[in-house]
Amino acid sequence: IKEAERNIIYNEFIEKEYDIINGIVIRKDKGNVFIDLGREEAVLGTNEQMPGEEYNFNERLKLYIVEVKNTSKGAQIVFSRTHPGLVKRLFELEVPEIHDGIVEIKSISREAGSRTKIAVYSNDESIDPMGACVGPKGVRVQNIVNELKNEKIDIIKWSKLPEEYIANALSPAKVLDVSIDEESKSAKVVVDDNQLSLAIGKEGQNVRLAAKLTGWKID
Repeated sequence: IKEAERNIIYNEFIEKEYDIINGIVIRKDKGNVFIDLGREEAVLGTNEQMPGEEYNFNERLKLYIVEVKNTSKGAQIVFSRTHPGLVKRLFELEVPEIHDGIVEIKSISREAGSRTKIAVYSNDESIDPMGACVGPKGVRVQNIVNELKNEKIDIIKWSKLPEEYIANALSPAKVLDVSIDEESKSAKVVVDDNQLSLAIGKEGQNVRLAAKLTGWKID
């Protein structure tokens, strides 16, 4: 019977791998947060919790299922609130154009609880990918920000031209010039003096997330 129960749990969750699941916080113990998923209970480990998030009793949360493994002890499921996949899935839920494949998410870089950059591209020239993600009066992106407890989200327009993509990725800073070195996959970026601290960001966060987003080293 135990074996059958394990298989039921595994089969139920393997279909939801890389997807979002809703739950309600029931208790905290030794740093872990236990979440009621209905028939099952999820454990949110300390590494998968968003910094600064409280996890109050009875609070509703969305969790991302990172991995589902079948082990001798039964199904092992890794749930996360910090994974970039959570942001990707939230955008798919909120933005019909992404769900329908008109707007594509090309890349995401995230420092959970603080800031995310997401690069989007439209397969239809008449649809603005950034506008679709922001939504009327900013309602779509605001719903995601609320779910992520006010994490900042920069929506960037993806470009196949690395210079343009890197310049966009450093938003909200305005970039004057980008020169790239294909061999070392590094870029030198020129900004106005008054834009420098904005380009670098608090403790280097903006340039760090831009580098992660584009896959280029940025100076």
